[in-house]
Amino acid sequence: MREIVLDTETTGLDPKTGDRVVEIGCVELHNHMATGETFHTYVNPERDMPAEAERVHGLSIEFLSDKPLFADIADDFLAFVGSSPVIAHNAPFDLGFLNAELETAGREPLSKDRAIDTVPLARRKFPGAQVNLDALCRRFNVDLSARVKHGALLDSELLAEVYLELIGGREPGLGLAADERSGKVEKAIKIDRPIRPSRPHDASPDEHRAHAAFLEKIQNPIWKI
Repeated sequence: MREIVLDTETTGLDPKTGDRVVEIGCVELHNHMATGETFHTYVNPERDMPAEAERVHGLSIEFLSDKPLFADIADDFLAFVGSSPVIAHNAPFDLGFLNAELETAGREPLSKDRAIDTVPLARRKFPGAQVNLDALCRRFNVDLSARVKHGALLDSELLAEVYLELIGGREPGLGLAADERSGKVEKAIKIDRPIRPSRPHDASPDEHRAHAAFLEKIQNPIWKI
């Protein structure tokens, strides 16, 4: 089963008022294990960057001015996502922005039915507790040291670990994929042990005779019924 964990960074909170996507990050999972395959791009929003948004993700309009337009990366993004389920933290927000961009670019939107939202998953698992990504990472001991500001790819990688914890426990493949990229995978230890023949467990003739003699001393033993 293939799944895509994704996150976006934007110029604001509502695409209907002119806010745009400025970064997309995706992580591929296969059978709930990270494959190491990712999709990441910055996007030129063709507008200004509000100061409050820049404080969140640190992306200035100067940095984004030479990045591709969404229409230029739309096909690559759709090819990576394919028909797989999409996992996002507050999925209506990310899909709302992505579908607004896809519509503007003349592409088909992502169906809401394929989205898995980790916010209600977390609320069902931890009612009354904080369920933002930072809080969930701390709860599951997911390393947050690299998260100085929000970033779409980093947040997708963190969310992938949180998602696997929410559905029943992190699989070893998530860390393994990261270790493979960094060249830190160690070979499994192989221990050679001699194969010993099975030992006989049946009682000896002397033991059978001793047992029969013992039963003779018992009145109406159930072993004789």
